[in-house]
Amino acid sequence: MNWLYEGVLRNRNMPFKVRRLVAEDLIEILEVQKQVVQAMESPGILQPLTEDEYQYILEGKGLMIGAFAGNKLIAFRALLIPPIDEDHLGRDIGLPDHELPKVLYQEISNVLPNFRGNHLQKTLATVIMDELGSEVQPFRYICCTVAPFNIPSLKDKFAQGMQIAALKEKYGGNLRYIFVKNLKEAEEQTIPYRESITITMGDIETQQQLLAQGWRGIQMEKAEGTRWVVSYSRTL
Repeated sequence: MNWLYEGVLRNRNMPFKVRRLVAEDLIEILEVQKQVVQAMESPGILQPLTEDEYQYILEGKGLMIGAFAGNKLIAFRALLIPPIDEDHLGRDIGLPDHELPKVLYQEISNVLPNFRGNHLQKTLATVIMDELGSEVQPFRYICCTVAPFNIPSLKDKFAQGMQIAALKEKYGGNLRYIFVKNLKEAEEQTIPYRESITITMGDIETQQQLLAQGWRGIQMEKAEGTRWVVSYSRTL
């Protein structure tokens, strides 16, 4: 077995290992997703994948890795090579057509409820990007969507250095932040900012106006009470 990473679950003092997932893991993948959806207070903030969509990734149109405690799959993360169609996220963030083949989706990340609190999302994010970097591939942009107020997923994306580039309806009318990370810019570490402003997450219209003017959402934090705010900046 080719294990990509080995660690210890801090909340359980239990070892775990990470490897690539293959078609034979599909039943376990679907079971983990089922348990995650059932445990969510607001299921609408997560867009589950279908069996066919997982099969599409596992057959070579992307990359999936999973964390195992013993023989049990407890978490997974997926990257998808998307079809270039009218719903392509690259179009939503203003990329020209010739750049669309360079886009990879950070598709989904699930952790079994009983194994949360062990930084598995963060660990899998690092491992899957390392695994992607070890391959010969043309990708320059990583994109994904997250629902406003899906706080764990938003924290996960910002922690990876991703930025909000759009806020619009996707998946049959559900409002979603569209995140992007330019891998070339990340390597060069050249992202100068000149202006910053903080907006309440619930103020959808103002955020959309800023994004249309070229601002990017670069971080979030909890303000007074239960109010979450997003910091937007414009680059030089």
